Amino acid sequence: MTTSKRLAEKKTAKFEKNITRRGLAPQSSKKEEWEPAHMVLVLFAVLILLSFIYQVVRMAING
Repeated sequence: MTTSKRLAEKKTAKFEKNITRRGLAPQSSKKEEWEPAHMVLVLFAVLILLSFIYQVVRMAING
């Protein structure tokens, strides 16, 4: 079974088009998620802030 030159060129063109489009995909298709290090840093900052507020309230009440 031989393929015609026209059909072979069509397949080749389709293949080449796919190859040139391959690198144009977006870097990431999923949502960006927080890494564990960022979560720990935010948790630590919230802990420090709440501790500061607690100390200020405690000093205001006790004098």
